[in-house]
Amino acid sequence: MFRSSVSWLLSSHVCINFVSDFCVCRSEQPTALLQKAIDYSCGQGADCTSILSSGGCYNPHTVAAHCSWAANSYFQKFRASGATCDFGGAATLSSSDPSTYSLPPSPTSS
Repeated sequence: MFRSSVSWLLSSHVCINFVSDFCVCRSEQPTALLQKAIDYSCGQGADCTSILSSGGCYNPHTVAAHCSWAANSYFQKFRASGATCDFGGAATLSSSDPSTYSLPPSPTSS
């Protein structure tokens, strides 16, 4: 089913996700908790290649942003088999897509 599948595109440095519910990490949570969610998600089958340093969605390079990518990837992949979006309080469901991020324009020389 299209709505429950994850389709990621990288176009003009923008990451776009085509689903209706997103698992996002709570940026106010301790970094250690967010990192634990990343480690669990990536270790259990989430597609975390895009948040590696060579990945298209590496930026913004923050633990919270990478946590949201990993948690959402895990949640979308395993939600049909009962996965939840909590990660020990690190994440929550949202209807807003947190993965849309545009890089600032390149500086021009004057």
